[in-house]
Amino acid sequence: MTLTFKLDPVIDPALRDGVLTLWTDVVNAGGAVGFVPPVTVDDIRPEWLGRLTELSEGRTRLLVGYDEQGAVAATAFLTRNGHRLMKHWIWLYVVMVHPHHQGKGYGRELMAAAEDAARTFEGIEAIRLTCRGGTGVDRFYASCGYKEVGRVPDAIRVAPGDDREDIMMLLPLH
Repeated sequence: MTLTFKLDPVIDPALRDGVLTLWTDVVNAGGAVGFVPPVTVDDIRPEWLGRLTELSEGRTRLLVGYDEQGAVAATAFLTRNGHRLMKHWIWLYVVMVHPHHQGKGYGRELMAAAEDAARTFEGIEAIRLTCRGGTGVDRFYASCGYKEVGRVPDAIRVAPGDDREDIMMLLPLH
């Protein structure tokens, strides 16, 4: 069993609902994708709408992994860097695999598909991402070839008295 990936899928109600459900389920399972649990689809929706704007403007691309039933099982957003001196790398963010599918190797498949997708951007030499300290996900990204390039202490406040590092990682594409 493997995922089927689609870069720049048609945004329709089924995709919208699939991404919103995935994002909600990932957060509520403890995933560090911009929120802390508990959340509802309505909590996630404004962030999704912001991503739709970026998609429509061509600044961001969406990578979706579908499971064998055709359901949204994984996603990642790839965004061009807007700074004129940093246009040679892109951001990878909101990297998610549905909790029901974790442990099947889908995360590695998603990261490989994201790397392939990044290579379709003209002039891109590296992928940059950040992750929340204290989750262990930095070890996963390192196992996918990403190198830690910095940490900002106490940059992410998940609750009063619970501050986490913002870990920056980079994957050169040469």
